[in-house]
Amino acid sequence: MHSRAYLDGLDVTSVAATATTDELRKRLLRPLADDGVEPARVIDEMVADSAGGLLGSAGGRFFGWVIGGALPAALAADWLTSAWDQNSGLYACGPASAVIEETCGIWLKDLLGLPPAASFALVTGCQMSHVTCLAAARHRLLASRGWDVERGGLSGAPHIRILTADTRHSSIDRAVRLLGFGTDSIVNLSADEQCRLTARALAQALREAAGVPTIVVLQAGDINTGAFDPFEELVPLAHEHGAWVHVDGAFGLWVNACPPRRAPLRGVETADSWSTDGHKWLNVPYDCGYAFVADPDAHRAAMSIRASYLTHDDDARDQLDWTPEFSRRGRGLATYAAIRQLGRTGISDLVDRCCRAARELSVRIGALPGAELVWEARINQGLARFRDPGPMATEADHATRTDEVIARIQQAGEAFFGGTTWQSKRCMRISVCNWQTNDRDVDRAVGAVERALVE
Repeated sequence: MHSRAYLDGLDVTSVAATATTDELRKRLLRPLADDGVEPARVIDEMVADSAGGLLGSAGGRFFGWVIGGALPAALAADWLTSAWDQNSGLYACGPASAVIEETCGIWLKDLLGLPPAASFALVTGCQMSHVTCLAAARHRLLASRGWDVERGGLSGAPHIRILTADTRHSSIDRAVRLLGFGTDSIVNLSADEQCRLTARALAQALREAAGVPTIVVLQAGDINTGAFDPFEELVPLAHEHGAWVHVDGAFGLWVNACPPRRAPLRGVETADSWSTDGHKWLNVPYDCGYAFVADPDAHRAAMSIRASYLTHDDDARDQLDWTPEFSRRGRGLATYAAIRQLGRTGISDLVDRCCRAARELSVRIGALPGAELVWEARINQGLARFRDPGPMATEADHATRTDEVIARIQQAGEAFFGGTTWQSKRCMRISVCNWQTNDRDVDRAVGAVERALVE
């Protein structure tokens, strides 16, 4: 009942939260009671106390960060996941869950244009996907130099460096920290004006430390512009120097599922590992990410574990051989349901619709009086900013004005956009990733920006 009421109200309620932190704490931060409470009352009160504290990110007027919604089949499957409560770490703990996840891996590689022989893992999101993929890279690079990192750790191991553009997502830095490389191992390479790593910059960095174990991290979909690195040029170049190539495709890898828009991803399938999310463009509930590795032996060596009390199956896939977790949620169920609901054609259409909506939003908002189009959406990410009208206005004034307009839009609750700083300009990010976003949502969002500009 409560879930249905929330979903039914997404089109008419504020997209932004309306309750303050103090209000939410006053309602929710109850004293811990000695006696329990009847389950229905717990839920009723939790819903009432959370009022105004939820973002409408499940609906079609949410354009902040890169957040998708939840397809009906995926949402229902997620409820089943909790009801069935399978520990999806071993086939023995949940045979159906394991086979569903196995099927998801096959389907996902097909949809995303990745090598059929690649191994895969369903994880919490791109953060842990990066950890999984880079752990496989660490294993292979060090094993090829006679070092068993799973036994010996990194103390005394050959140094590994990471080459990547300075426009990378911060989850790469955290993965590097978690794996013990340290952020000092990252070599920042300058991207071009379109936020793409160039062959010239990569070639120079590879030559400067030839023979050093190297991971090259490329990007499929810059967080601000949606730009793609030129994989056809960069992947062969990195491989010539023996480097492992990892692709951060948190949302951009899904462009491969839309044939008319695949061009920017040419050559991506020749990389060594890939990360993407399901809770973005596939629109499954949080949390869900996918890791793919072209070298299954390196992947399994980095992740697999054995213990006498575990029951392994020789014929089936044990998920803990490929994921960082032991006990884990059966997130394959929602993925399976989403892919079946949409099919190949439906996923392609979803990607295309979001790209068209993002372009329309960025162009129409950029054309409003007092607005400036900073980046016309090529896929589903665009940028605009709002200029201070003063004759002597500075970049700092434009930044303040941009943040003020974003705040007004959020406060009005008709649409939700977030801010970012790109090439020293404070901008409003336009990110379209929800299966429900339609032409009416676009019109409402443009109207919300227009009203915020004249207030």
